[in-house]
Amino acid sequence: MRAGDELPPLEVAITRTLIVAGAVASRDYQDVHHDAVLAREKGSPDIFMNILTTNGLVGRYITDCFGPTARLRAVKIRLGAPNYPGDTMTLTGRVTEVEGDVAVVRVTGANGLGHHVTGTVRVWVPAAGPVEPTALGRGVES
Repeated sequence: MRAGDELPPLEVAITRTLIVAGAVASRDYQDVHHDAVLAREKGSPDIFMNILTTNGLVGRYITDCFGPTARLRAVKIRLGAPNYPGDTMTLTGRVTEVEGDVAVVRVTGANGLGHHVTGTVRVWVPAAGPVEPTALGRGVES
């Protein structure tokens, strides 16, 4: 892995089931994440994804790219445009720095409204493990 390496994109279909399941799994029972009527009453056009689900998807994206031996060291994200049902979020990433076995990856998740999530992830990838972030989910060794 080298600074400047681009990670392959990951498209995530934003379904009502994904939004509700993510909220329930993270014990976030705010109605805006599962009840469309109450979400509309609060000014949202529909239910929307919570930050914990987004955080999990960012982590999945990085570990899919770097393989099963990769370990997240820090995840710093900021939300932007909401993820509503029926949209698609495309995650992309670029390695911005590498120091030893640790890479910093700039991650963006965009949907039809704009950037849903932006941030950085520090990921540790052991030297003997998968290091080529071009085989999404396959953990190609160098």
